[in-house]
Amino acid sequence: MKQYRNLFAECGYSQEEIDQKVQDTWNKLFVDAAAAEKIYYTDDMGGYLLDTGNDDARSEGMSYGMMMAVQMGDKEVFDKIWAWSHKNMYHQEGFNKGYFAWHCNLDGSKIDDGPAPDGEEFFAMALFFAANRWGNGEGIYDYAEMARTILSDCLHKGYEREGHAMWDRDNYLIRFVPGVDFTDPSYHLPHFYELFAEWANEEDRAFW
Repeated sequence: MKQYRNLFAECGYSQEEIDQKVQDTWNKLFVDAAAAEKIYYTDDMGGYLLDTGNDDARSEGMSYGMMMAVQMGDKEVFDKIWAWSHKNMYHQEGFNKGYFAWHCNLDGSKIDDGPAPDGEEFFAMALFFAANRWGNGEGIYDYAEMARTILSDCLHKGYEREGHAMWDRDNYLIRFVPGVDFTDPSYHLPHFYELFAEWANEEDRAFW
């Protein structure tokens, strides 16, 4: 098993201090209703991450929130964010079927139908992590199957399926948005792709 660097420890902090710092930060963002830093809220559709600069919910923020929740081991928060995302952001049909609208109003209505590929990357990786941490459930909580479905659409739309692919299959680069021929350096996540190559649909593993 790989041993990742712990920069806090290298700076001289004890493991107890490090664990407390991480937990305190999580509590401020997700738990403490009175904290000025709070960004996570719940409603009858699940849970969402508030973009405080725009008063909306965005696919990158939602997927980042899922990644934080699975790393903190909080399945309840993870499932609530995923439920809200899938209900309100995920396209069940149409040209963008299989993708997530990149931002929604807090009532769940879509502001823009278009997707932002960094969201799809983080949704897929967080779902794979959840599958490995907690196992798979049913329906949208079959985490690994949902992750594989997302990645399959990202590669095959515009080729074998209606829509535009998120990755250019000729040069392997992720697109800034589907349908354009340029990329965004912040979207490139080779550490994700190493695991996608192990866990995605078998037909797509060579690409990753």
